[in-house]
Amino acid sequence: MTRNMLILIAAGGSAALLLGAWGSQYIGGLQPCEMCIWQRWPHGAAVLIGVAALLLPWAILPLLGALSAAITGGIGVYHTGVERGWWEGITECSGTGGLSNLSADDLINPNIEAGPPLIRCDEVQFEFLTLSMASWNALISFGLALIWLMAWRATRPR
Repeated sequence: MTRNMLILIAAGGSAALLLGAWGSQYIGGLQPCEMCIWQRWPHGAAVLIGVAALLLPWAILPLLGALSAAITGGIGVYHTGVERGWWEGITECSGTGGLSNLSADDLINPNIEAGPPLIRCDEVQFEFLTLSMASWNALISFGLALIWLMAWRATRPR
């Protein structure tokens, strides 16, 4: 397979995962937690790197694409661990982070607008074949990282 075809597959995979995340949010009504948002940024970077790599023959670009895919995969593994209770998550996702800026009067006042509801990172909103969206993101992203590495290998002079 050619370098450009591998880049199209890898960057297209990240684009498809982003579109799936946005579709589940804006069409399916699943609101993302903080770590879900974190997982989207490296996919966006991988798509931009893919466009650049198709235009420029630089060997560093597929390596950067692999790094982006590996980063979002790592975040997915961390998020999966939080969901499964293997380790604690971040304060913004724990259910207490959103209340920390409210006074005691605010907490007992039923008329106060506390902002948007907190989406917990330690609760799975959707599962497919017993894996959460974070788990699927990790698995697919590590596969995309391998495809990026194949593109890098195809870029190197022989």
